[in-house]
Amino acid sequence: MPEILTPVLAVAALLVAVSVSVPVAARLRIPHSVLLAALGLLLGLVVMVRQDAGGSMMGDDLVRGLGNLGISAPAFLAIFLPPLLFSAGLNLDVRRLFDEIAAVLLLAVVAVVVCTGVVGFLLGWLSPLGIVPCLLLGSIIATTDPAAVVAIFRDLGAPRRLSVLVEGESIFNDAAAIALFSILLAFVTGTAAPSFGAGAMAFFTSFAGGIAVGFVLARAICGLLPSMGGALTAETTLTVALAYLSYVIAELYFQVSGVVAVATAAVVMASYGPLRLSPANWRSLIQAWSKIEFWATSLIFIMASMVASRVLSEASLSDLGFIALLAVAAILARALVLWGPLPLLSALRLVQPVSNRYKAVILWGGLRGAVTMVLAIAISENMAVPQEIRRFVAIAAIGFVLLTLFLNAPTLGPLLRLLGLDRLDPVERALRDRVMGLSLVGLRDRVTEVARDYGLEPGLVDKVVSTTRPASEAGAGGVDIPLPVRIQVGLLTLVTREREAYLDHFEQQTISRRLVAILVAGADALADRVKVEGVEGYAVAGAARIGRRLRFALWLHRRLGWSRPLASELADWFEMLLIQRLVLREARQFNDRSIRPVLGADASEKIAARLAERMEAVQRALAALELQYPVYATALGVQHLGRAALRFEDRQYQLKREEALISREVFENLQADLRARRDAIRRRPALDLGFKLAEMVRRVPMFAKLTESQLERLARMLRPILATPGESVVRRGERGDAMYLVAAGSLEVRLPGGPVRLATGDVFGEMALVLGQPRVADVVSIGYSQLLCLDAADFRRFVRGVPELRAEIEAIARRRSESNLVEAAESGD
Repeated sequence: MPEILTPVLAVAALLVAVSVSVPVAARLRIPHSVLLAALGLLLGLVVMVRQDAGGSMMGDDLVRGLGNLGISAPAFLAIFLPPLLFSAGLNLDVRRLFDEIAAVLLLAVVAVVVCTGVVGFLLGWLSPLGIVPCLLLGSIIATTDPAAVVAIFRDLGAPRRLSVLVEGESIFNDAAAIALFSILLAFVTGTAAPSFGAGAMAFFTSFAGGIAVGFVLARAICGLLPSMGGALTAETTLTVALAYLSYVIAELYFQVSGVVAVATAAVVMASYGPLRLSPANWRSLIQAWSKIEFWATSLIFIMASMVASRVLSEASLSDLGFIALLAVAAILARALVLWGPLPLLSALRLVQPVSNRYKAVILWGGLRGAVTMVLAIAISENMAVPQEIRRFVAIAAIGFVLLTLFLNAPTLGPLLRLLGLDRLDPVERALRDRVMGLSLVGLRDRVTEVARDYGLEPGLVDKVVSTTRPASEAGAGGVDIPLPVRIQVGLLTLVTREREAYLDHFEQQTISRRLVAILVAGADALADRVKVEGVEGYAVAGAARIGRRLRFALWLHRRLGWSRPLASELADWFEMLLIQRLVLREARQFNDRSIRPVLGADASEKIAARLAERMEAVQRALAALELQYPVYATALGVQHLGRAALRFEDRQYQLKREEALISREVFENLQADLRARRDAIRRRPALDLGFKLAEMVRRVPMFAKLTESQLERLARMLRPILATPGESVVRRGERGDAMYLVAAGSLEVRLPGGPVRLATGDVFGEMALVLGQPRVADVVSIGYSQLLCLDAADFRRFVRGVPELRAEIEAIARRRSESNLVEAAESGD
């Protein structure tokens, strides 16, 4: 029993130590990982000195427990690496990451290969061990640790783009480096023959296979999340299982990179997770993973540092020279990537330009951490590796890690300040000053009211207000922000609010998970266009256009006669327009209330004009649908009002529970009743497209005299078509191969003399069939129009048996032809 309890005591003591080290690191103003490394080295020395000492005191048991933890390097990787990588990927800003994906992959994958090559060939030229062991060392030190760097960035307010580059590089960098490490280790141990071609193929296979495994598993878990019924503990447990399943299945069953699989699964979860969980549960999930990350990062760092102290105890002066040379080689390799391929890709517009100030910070901020230590320890414990290689690689790698932690990390903050990256740019500073100035308006009145409520002396108000006066004066001045910049900032703010509003509606269960995914993706795309193209990008991307899914459903209906996908997509489009109209109205109020005071009336008016254009487009699209499907529009409106009523009712129950006016039992009973009623109205009403051919044929006056058998025969020949607003049904000059009958809706014939309206019962396209001439005009649908299409061959076959119908259609064609000739002659005059 004591043999079991002493390691438990050691782990508990380590948890206390890493917790206490957080405020200590903050007070000393050093990165937390640096303090953990120092603490781990100290504990390792204590264990080496005191482990064999006798005694039964708690301190002696603690030392023995630390010495008997006995976690091997493979166990380090299997236990700590999956949650460490998964948490890093889960916290990535995926949209920003994909904005910088080319630069991130260059800094990660290409930089790993370059670092491995430069270190391998430079040290291999001086070391008696040869090139392959030095290449192995290069792959080990190619992994970067963003924890300390990002912490410094956060403290000093470094630009967000810099953090995205460093964090994105790190997660893919670890994956690429460990995949390359595994291949080179096989070469060193003799389990695989050294070969550049075989190594490159193995690296590609391992990397691509890891991506595939991680993607498939993450999508499967994302599909399971909604079925958890909002149970946060179950949702969090599923993501923990995903991190370990990705690693184990990739390594054990597919022999591909488990690290790449975990990184991919994390990025996929960060992309799809917010749309599979309620916003509140997603935030709680991120908080839970921040705790897991803290435990994993702290324990792996401190325990690896303890083992590292034993390895470094065997170091000599010559080893220190190799460590210094290794540091030079690593910086040289990183500089080659930053000032070599990166500017070339920027010139080709494949990567957004990265300034020299950013490059300098990325160069010096390439800290190495726990992953590098663990890989080095894995080499030191691998008996298949020759002893001299084990010693050389482990000492050099661990020494290099400590050098970056104790030299680069403490000097990174001063470097940021020296380069001015800890300060806001002029536009951001001007915005800050405006917000500060506005927030201080009426400050004295508010503070006076608070003083009165607390019963404090009025004279204290002057002391409080005087301390804020310099800030108020600063807020009154500042740089004049150009109008286009203010408009762009305001539009981006509105798009962000729009995205949050969609997620709020999803959390309140007023829209489905599928629709919120489409709406959020649309808001993200809109933000991207605004960033690149400014106001014009907002106007183009924000237009209420029919999406690809609806166009594909229309194609299926016209080519194959499938109406169910079309009805579903039209219903989605209807509901999305309804939500967009509501959200845009809220955005208009937000513009008047919040954007106008900060960005100015001129910018706010321009933004309001763009909002009005979007509102008008959405309103037109909705009006067209409501005109064609009034019954469905009413049913959908009733459903949304019912959902809103349930939401308000739920808020009242929550308030009564918080005020202790109702007991927990009563509250849960009310919630059960709410869930039942919410489930009852969850199903969306069915949209009837109205494609009942017999009824549609009877709407056309020219067919009124047909017999029932003739109507049935004609109905079998006709194809129903739904024309969307603005769609050209026929085009001027094309060969006529069909005629159309308007069963419902409104279209416009665009003639040189002016447009002509077509309504229910009208026929068009018959002239090209009867007279054998090309189309003479464009016919465009104004709203959603139900048409009946009769192909040329079917037309001739049908009218052959109904001569009076043929005569009527030919008469219509002649009248229109004569009318067109008259209009053409008049226009010629």
